[in-house]
Amino acid sequence: MNIRQYFFVLLTKGPNRNQDSATASVIMKGHLGNMQKMYEEGKLKVAGPFDGDEDWQGIFIFDCNNQTEVEALLKTDPAIKAGRLNYTIKAWYTEPSGNFKPGKPIKK
Repeated sequence: MNIRQYFFVLLTKGPNRNQDSATASVIMKGHLGNMQKMYEEGKLKVAGPFDGDEDWQGIFIFDCNNQTEVEALLKTDPAIKAGRLNYTIKAWYTEPSGNFKPGKPIKK
């Protein structure tokens, strides 16, 4: 078995969530676009929100060389830049198969 390191990111509510609904919508549109970009680059392997209104908002799983690279990618996220989301990064390990194959996704 070939185990490889990935990075699990827990997205939580940030300190600045008082934007009006139009501004929040623009921020979230940018957040989703940024996720798509990171996926197409082969860096973001899994992403998704949690149900409910608790502090936990969602997860990312990154395929990056190190935590510094993950942090640099997270700092490009409009929701993190605006303070709507915070994050915690933890190294995570699994076999590189399925969604976790290294590299960019194959376009159909």
